[in-house]
Amino acid sequence: MNLQPIIRLEHIFAEYERKTVLEDVSLNVYERDFLGIIGPNGGGKTTLVKLILGLLHPVSGAVRFYQEGEEVSGISMGYLPQYTAIDKKFPISVYDVVLSGLNKQKSLFRPFTPAQHEQVRRVIVRMGLEGLEKRAIGQLSGGQLQRALLGRALVSNPQVVILDEPNTYIDKRFEARLYALLEEINREHAIILVSHDIGAVQKRVKRIAYVNHRLDERADTDIPEGWLV
Repeated sequence: MNLQPIIRLEHIFAEYERKTVLEDVSLNVYERDFLGIIGPNGGGKTTLVKLILGLLHPVSGAVRFYQEGEEVSGISMGYLPQYTAIDKKFPISVYDVVLSGLNKQKSLFRPFTPAQHEQVRRVIVRMGLEGLEKRAIGQLSGGQLQRALLGRALVSNPQVVILDEPNTYIDKRFEARLYALLEEINREHAIILVSHDIGAVQKRVKRIAYVNHRLDERADTDIPEGWLV
């Protein structure tokens, strides 16, 4: 059975500080996809992620979302930002970080439900963070912080999980565990992995897209020589 697209970018042009960053970019993301996005710094990878997340609007072109083959206004997405985007001095615990991933599902002025707290506890166990629930994020190792934020991205059971440069968090001891987690997550969710680490991406993903203002997509993980320049 062919997998359905859940995100479709159609002939996107995008600007940053009045400079064209993306030119005529078209891309599909499918159910249970594992898409790696690579390319040079300044080539538009982060802009592409912001477009998908709705944090940026294209100058022209369209970003479309689908559920069960029908176009919808949006889909649920979990996002793991770059390490440098995290305020590690912010006084918040591991538990509350994961819980914050359910903010959009909570009724205004009402507390989280027992079922939602149970969701959080299950995700904390899945991320291997038992016993660290009350620890402030500033006291975590890079790998622990990443797992807490990945838990936040997953707790709402999103259709797509987007990871922006996940290798910036971790040392090599945790890398294998991270990718084992992603392999497990990919059984249920589509994953978009943005990285400058071509070797790690090539070994783990199902498809690769190269972004350098324009987009070159492959249906496999073979990397042409021109992408390595």
